[in-house]
Amino acid sequence: MTRHTLLLISDTHIPARAPRLPRAVVEAIAEVDLVVHAGDWVDVATLDVLEHLSPRFVGVYGNNDHGELRERLPEVARFELDELQFAVIHETGAATGREKRADVAFPDVDVLIFGHSHIPWDSVSPRGMRLLNPGSPTDRRRQPRCTLMIVTVEDGVLSEVEVRTVERDFSAEVTAR
Repeated sequence: MTRHTLLLISDTHIPARAPRLPRAVVEAIAEVDLVVHAGDWVDVATLDVLEHLSPRFVGVYGNNDHGELRERLPEVARFELDELQFAVIHETGAATGREKRADVAFPDVDVLIFGHSHIPWDSVSPRGMRLLNPGSPTDRRRQPRCTLMIVTVEDGVLSEVEVRTVERDFSAEVTAR
C-alpha cells in the first residue's frame, strides 16, 4: 500500500496579511510528504522557507506575485502521485461554471489545486476531476476562519480531504538556510 499526505496552502500574502507563516502551517509541514502552495506569496522569503522545510515542494505564482517569484515559479505546475495526475494554478475564474471550465482546460488532470478566492473549495467536475482550494492560512477575508488542507492519497486514490482551521499564532520562528 502506498500513502502520500499533502499540505495545501494558498494566498499567504506575507508580509501584507501576516508577519510570517502561522504555527499551524509549520507544524503541518512535519506531517506531510509534499507541500503545495497555489500562489499569492507576495514575498520571496516565504518561498525560501517552504522550499527549506518541505520534504517535497510544488508551487505556482499568483496575480500578486512579481519579480523573482515569477522567475522561480511557474504559472501552472503538474505532478503525479501513484498515477494520479495533479495540476496547480492560482486562478480559475468565477465560481459559476468553474468545474466545466476546468474540464476543458485540464482534460488530463485528476486533481486541480487552486487558490485566489481565499475560500475553501472541494468539488467534482462533470468528468470526475476533483477541484481543491485550501483557502488562506493568513487572510480569511469574508470567511469565518483562516484555513489549510491536508489531503491523503492512498494507492492512487484521493482518499481524504481535511480542511483545518488555522489560528493566527505566528510564534513559530523559521527561516530559510
